[in-house]
This record gives sequence, C-alpha cells and structure tokens, in this order.
Amino acid sequence: MPDYCDPLIDSSFKGFPHQQAALRRSAIGAQGWNLLRGDLPLPLAVIRRDALAANLQWMQGFAREHGADMAPHGKTTMSPQLFQRQLAAGAWGITFATIGQSRVGIDAGVRNCLIANQVLTDADLAAIVQWRRDRPDLRMVFLVDSVRQLDLIEIWFERAHDPLPFDVLLEIGLDGGRTGCRDHASAQQLARRLQVSPATRLVGIECYEGLWAKGDSAADTTLADALMARVVAMARECDAAGMFADPEIIISAGGSSIFDLVARHMRPALSRPVRALLRSGCYVTHDHGNYKRMMTVMNSRLSCGHGLQSALEVWATVQSRPEPGLAIVAAGKRDLSFDVTMPFPVWVCRHGSQTAIAAPAHWKVTGLNDQHAYLRAPEGSTIDLQVGDTIGLGISHPCTTFDKWRWMAIVDDGYNVCDAITTCF
Repeated sequence: MPDYCDPLIDSSFKGFPHQQAALRRSAIGAQGWNLLRGDLPLPLAVIRRDALAANLQWMQGFAREHGADMAPHGKTTMSPQLFQRQLAAGAWGITFATIGQSRVGIDAGVRNCLIANQVLTDADLAAIVQWRRDRPDLRMVFLVDSVRQLDLIEIWFERAHDPLPFDVLLEIGLDGGRTGCRDHASAQQLARRLQVSPATRLVGIECYEGLWAKGDSAADTTLADALMARVVAMARECDAAGMFADPEIIISAGGSSIFDLVARHMRPALSRPVRALLRSGCYVTHDHGNYKRMMTVMNSRLSCGHGLQSALEVWATVQSRPEPGLAIVAAGKRDLSFDVTMPFPVWVCRHGSQTAIAAPAHWKVTGLNDQHAYLRAPEGSTIDLQVGDTIGLGISHPCTTFDKWRWMAIVDDGYNVCDAITTCF
C-alpha cells in the first residue's frame, strides 16, 4: 500500500529544490527553507499555516453551532494530510466524488466516507464490498437518484458471492442541474424501491445547492429554502413510513458558497436522531476570488461575520518586462486555477529582499498561457516591477489549483517552510 501520509518527495515534484535529495514529507519542515530567500524553485504553491488552522477551527465551530457535523469534500484537495487535519478538527468523515478518490482517503485513515455521487458500475460496487470486509469499522454511503441505477445495483448484487447491502442516500435535485430526483413523485417511487431492495439500505436524504448560488442573498435564500423544503418533506415521509434502515437519519447538503442557508434546515424533527452532514470543502484554504466574494455576502447574513481566510497562494518570478504596462510572470494554466476568474496579484517581493509587500490593487492578470501570466497595469501607466522580482498570486476556486501540484509547502507569515502536504489526484 502506498505511504499516502508521509511519502518521499524529490526533485521530480514541481517546486522542490533541484539538487536536494529525496525527503519524507514530515522532514521538510526541519530544512530551514524560506520561500522569499530563494531556497525553492518557482513557481510554487504554498498554504499559509495560520490561515489554514483558523479555517479548520472556524468551519468546525460553525457546524457545531448549527447542530451539524462536517463531512468536507475531499476532492477539493485530495491531500491525505489535510484529510487528517480535518478529522482531527472534529469532522465526522470525508466526502469524495469517486470510488478511486475514496481509496486514497481510506488508506489515509478515513473511516466514514460519503460518496456524493451515483455509484453503479460493477467494479465500484465490488470495491466497496471488499473494502468493508477488509475494514469492519469502515462506513461508505453513496447517492441514488433513479430506478435504473438501483436496477444495475441489484443485477450486480444478485450475481455477487455473499454481497453486503449498500448504505445509500436518496438525492433530491433541481431542474436543469446535475443529478438528483427532479420531483416528489419520482423520489417517492425510488424510496419505496430502496426500502424493499435486498441490495440497499436507505439511510438518509441528500441534495447539493452550490451550483445555483449567485451571491445575491434574496435569490440564494429563496433557492435554498425551496430545495431544503423538498429534502425535509421527503425525509418526513420516509420516516413516517418506516423506510430508514438505521437508528439515525442522515440529512446532507452544503457546498462552499451558501452553507449557512442550508444548515438551518438540516435538523428537522423526526422520529429518530438526525445526523446533519455539511460537505463544504473549499473552506480549508478559502480563496481570493469567487469564495471570498460569496463569503462577503454571507457576512450580511451572519451577525458575527465569517472567519475564513485566504490561505492558498502561488508564487512565481517576473521573467520579462517587454512593455511599460506589462510584466510576464512565470506561472500559467499548468500552475493555478483559471476556470472561474484569473488569479490576483496579492504580494510582491523585490529581488534581493525577503519581505513581501502588498501588490497595488490596480494590477490585474489579464491572461494565461500554459506557463506564463500577463500582469498588466491600467492603460497609460507603468508597472513598478523588474525582472527577478517575485509575485504572490491569489487564486479563485482552490479545487483547480490543488490538482496542479503534487506537493505544497506550508509556510508561516515570514514564508519559512514549516511543513508540507501532498496530493493524490
């Protein structure tokens, strides 16, 4: 089995010192490296230690105050070390999108896995059964949203040798969206089938609201209230009919944009205890763009505001100054996210300095190539940068930055490297 938690890292990993012998991840913090001193080749993705710790603490506290548990989405980071930090902070378990992702989590010590997706292929179903047999303390729950999916599960179940029934959540969805039952009648039909099927155990109801969030409190509240009303109605109906298989009932929702609006609906009064599971994942590092904007709106709904801090940055070198208002920075689509917005110039460190200063607010990254970023000032102005200076770029949507790095340094406020994480995409 791979050593997911303390693997060897070497110079084949982007951003690792070129001449350095391989090191265990746990040894990196003892090397005395400093990013601003030039001890590591750029570009390099870093996570700010104190912001990371604050985010873990704040989000866990938010869930606790709302009577919920965290099952953060592991696809955001796919980092065994961050999974362990989330569990240590109090998370019930970790959410995954695929069975392959869950295998990484299981080998890293996760024992409650929520697969926020439809599972139906023979290979995936067989893997779940085998892993549960190998680890009696392992729980795996996945989503079902159609009778056809259940038919395929039952076909496999009938052919399998001594199979185990699968714990499932019935998913409620929205028109024009992704997965999930679109109306109450189809959800009722599926629930009845799930209850009587020997292949499944209905353990709760689930939905996902994040794709529809707009950052407009009135519209987002209307959407969340309506969706969660459907979830609660289905839960109450299944509860009254005795359809749930466990002593507790799972209600799960919560992306990273409007989790406050769904959290207040996740503990309905039922005949059995309810385990409310929030699945937000991007909170762990937050960002400088889309989620920062969404959380600014959330501040108006939370009397105390939110405590999430931007923790993820990608540092790169200014490699060319071909025009007065343009700097070419040596990081691009291979290094940071660009699916929601361009990255944001946040910090500048002058060549020969070891101090990061705030970048001017009017600087903008206007485009990316595979390995280059176009940093511009407004037309008619110049950029006070020289070749050799370094730039700390903030990102929007951490999911699509994590998957570009096999490791990331964890740094203190002086950019001393004090730890590291690895990813397993």
